[in-house]
Amino acid sequence: MDLRPSPRQQGLMDLAYQLAVERFAPRAADLDRDATFPFDDYDDLRSSGLLALCVPEEHGGLGADFETYCLVSEQLARGNAATALTFNMHCLTMLMMGPLMQGLELPPEVRDRHQVLSARRYREVVDQGVFYGQPHSEPVESGSQDELEVGGRRFGTRAERVAGEFVVNGNKFFVSSSGAADYFSTPALLVADGPWEERTLYLSIPRDAPGVEFSGDWDPIGMRATASRSMTLKDVRAPEDAEILPRGVFGQLYQRQPHLFITFSATFLGLMQAAYDYTVSYLTGRAPGVGSPRSVSATDSNVLAEMLFTLEATRALYYRAVSEQHLDPSADCVQRARAAHVQVQRAVVTLTGEAMRVCGGRAMLRQHPLERYYRDARAAAVMKPWTQDLTIEAAGVAALQS
Repeated sequence: MDLRPSPRQQGLMDLAYQLAVERFAPRAADLDRDATFPFDDYDDLRSSGLLALCVPEEHGGLGADFETYCLVSEQLARGNAATALTFNMHCLTMLMMGPLMQGLELPPEVRDRHQVLSARRYREVVDQGVFYGQPHSEPVESGSQDELEVGGRRFGTRAERVAGEFVVNGNKFFVSSSGAADYFSTPALLVADGPWEERTLYLSIPRDAPGVEFSGDWDPIGMRATASRSMTLKDVRAPEDAEILPRGVFGQLYQRQPHLFITFSATFLGLMQAAYDYTVSYLTGRAPGVGSPRSVSATDSNVLAEMLFTLEATRALYYRAVSEQHLDPSADCVQRARAAHVQVQRAVVTLTGEAMRVCGGRAMLRQHPLERYYRDARAAAVMKPWTQDLTIEAAGVAALQS
């Protein structure tokens, strides 16, 4: 078993790391303080070609697969975790349009139509630099009442077919890139008969479409630069060619590609690396504003060693899980993905907390990034659909049923 990146992957990781430390990191504190979306970071993603990271090469992109995306995202997060988290939404849309739906059985005419529509979207990313948000979180989710009476419980946004288009209504919350992304990849349930999976739509909704509104203040403890406000869709009209995925495909991916829920763990793994690196720089006097090496006790060096062990153990498990991504993974692979996901969620909080502790009181000052890392880390456990609590519960139930 070889979990080392390929030369191609390493080249993209190096590009992402350079962008992260030279461009993203110097802006991160101001963006965090003001809770402002990182528009300049996205300009850099465009100019570097990384905005098209997961666009197939035949359409002008870099052709990254699921595994490569996770490796690159980890590096971007070392500069600004909030930027990497919003970038996850864009790249996941690109991956769902291509690699993640490979192997699904679709009628030839449906697949041909999808390829035509996807080619148009890919070219917009490459030629115009557009990017996507993913408003997935909403009040009606798995296990909730069917408040909209559309015959399903997974999603609360409803779509009705009227005169050759979809009329979409729904409410979203924690919409990363709200008001900033060009398009929003919006799940919705078609009002019709049949199982909910077959009626899932995945629609491209333009930011400025009539009926789209963003509301509320964004003043959270962490991930402040994601600009994740609420989004309301009121009688939004979407043409049939707004389908990012063919009807029913999103429902299949939701069920048959569970690894898509662990992509954002790459962000928090990169955040762990950033916290570890800064702790070393701080203790050795190389960090800006520190001036001279700190007096490091044996206890401090032991804490640093434990941070390293936590980081590397977490990375090894996560890389193993990512390497096992494919359609219809085995029960063991899904359990390992859950384990890796929760390990990241726990470890990022532990490691950033230890970084604050070992560096001492001055690390609480905003002139140092550790307090931001610590705050951003808290978001890992509460991101849906695989929140820490829900993932632990699912793993325990699955173990008893095996």
